[in-house]
Amino acid sequence: MEVKSCRSEEEVFRRSMMETVSRGDSVSVNCSPASQNIQMSTPRSIPLTIRNTHSIPAKREFRASSAPLIPNPFPELCSPTHSPVLTGSLGGRDSASNSSTHVLRVYGDATHSRTVFVTSGTTAHDVCKMLAQNAHCTDEESWALIEHHSALRLERCLEDHELVVKVQSSWPVESGTKLIFRKNYAKYEFFKKPVLFFPEHMISDSADVTKGITSSELVQNMVKSGSCPEIQGFLHVREGGKKSWKKVYFVLRRSGLYCSNKGQSKEPRHLQFAGDLEDLNVFTVFNGRKRYGAPGEHVFCIKASKDRFRCQDLKLMCADSEQSRTCWITAFRLFKHGKQLQCNYQLSQSSARLHKASRPDSKYTDREESMVAMDFSGKDGGRVIQNPHEAQNAEQEEGHNWRKREALRHSLPTSGHGSQLSAVHRVQPWFHGGVSRTEAQRLLEEQGQVDGMFLIRDSQLHAQCFVLSLCYELKKKHYLIIPLEQEDKQYYTMDDGDTLFTDLLQLVEFHQINRGILPVRLKHPCTCIAL
Repeated sequence: MEVKSCRSEEEVFRRSMMETVSRGDSVSVNCSPASQNIQMSTPRSIPLTIRNTHSIPAKREFRASSAPLIPNPFPELCSPTHSPVLTGSLGGRDSASNSSTHVLRVYGDATHSRTVFVTSGTTAHDVCKMLAQNAHCTDEESWALIEHHSALRLERCLEDHELVVKVQSSWPVESGTKLIFRKNYAKYEFFKKPVLFFPEHMISDSADVTKGITSSELVQNMVKSGSCPEIQGFLHVREGGKKSWKKVYFVLRRSGLYCSNKGQSKEPRHLQFAGDLEDLNVFTVFNGRKRYGAPGEHVFCIKASKDRFRCQDLKLMCADSEQSRTCWITAFRLFKHGKQLQCNYQLSQSSARLHKASRPDSKYTDREESMVAMDFSGKDGGRVIQNPHEAQNAEQEEGHNWRKREALRHSLPTSGHGSQLSAVHRVQPWFHGGVSRTEAQRLLEEQGQVDGMFLIRDSQLHAQCFVLSLCYELKKKHYLIIPLEQEDKQYYTMDDGDTLFTDLLQLVEFHQINRGILPVRLKHPCTCIAL
């Protein structure tokens, strides 16, 4: 009878334990052989809950799998990696989904920045458009996102189709890397003037020019179709981890980058494969002579996308001139992205046309190609001037006549209000105050240094004078603007008094229409905004 009662009690105990496991409750038993058998019978796929040693009703048990997600009010302070890109999902759920929200910090200058909420599918073009609208920029054209690595002195303009979250996911932790929002007029300038970006001496001899087509026509046809001719030339190169530079002959083709181990020979047995374009990113190096001991200032580097941002992973190259460096970087972009760059350019052009059409003064925005020189001196009406020398003389004469008419209309008021009118230039986007000559050249280089890009600054050598800094043919030129007083009125001039202007705003507006003594008309103001 005692054996039967023991068996019945054991069966009741086993049944109660099975019911407890089926409810998902935790079990607290002694370390006996019987309890070990019961513990191992619990399925491993069922998550065990956490409960205190005190008895708590089943309804109040805390289950980690069903706990609600508490939104983080300060994601930037609680990020585990201190990255500027912060995911909005916890536990890694939905990390690959485009609906997940990320916080992106973009800088307008060294101190001012703006936070933007983006998704995983947001492109660089979307971010630029968003920032331009939020900053109330007068135009949305030529804005770009710059990937800036201050420690390595590297910069790269993101392509419009690149995903910003994917780009920042490759950054090292706590490296000081950031995104900068600024103008880049040279981003698609090679589509407008391809011959200036691809010098004839850098185009490979293997290019097909035997069918009665010149090298300039070949470049224009290939660039318009989203392609690029084969580029060749000498570059000073420094491998990762080394300090010495050596001069090597490189050839850039669609299949990749090659270097010759025997002079300028391009025979297959002498060419060594140096990199796959699909896996390479090209960066511009600033202060390369000081940072890396480069033989010149025109330094750029290539880095594999999978490699980390370290000095030993960079392949530094130094060109002989700014035109040569621009040619190499442009060819890298065209070979890597091809027709995608052409689609990006067409998208930017269409967006710019829509923005101009929506402006109230869009009826006055005539295209530069539609302007022709006219002569209205005769009695029979105006005529189109076909001779370029006659058109240039008419331009200078019209400039003098226009200046005389404006001087009569806009005579300066008394000295009590003269200081207010003379300071109208300080609110213009092209005026940069007391920046130095070196800083002005750096600003022009950062924004593309295309023909006609300019800024005006205070002269540091001459009191009450200004300096016009202008880009032409990838070179920086500086013109002194001198104040001149005539008949108790103050004017400004750049040509020793031949042409006078009442203020700097009038000087800029005149040279946006007439070239005057400048090599090119003023077209693109060098602009800096505070986000």
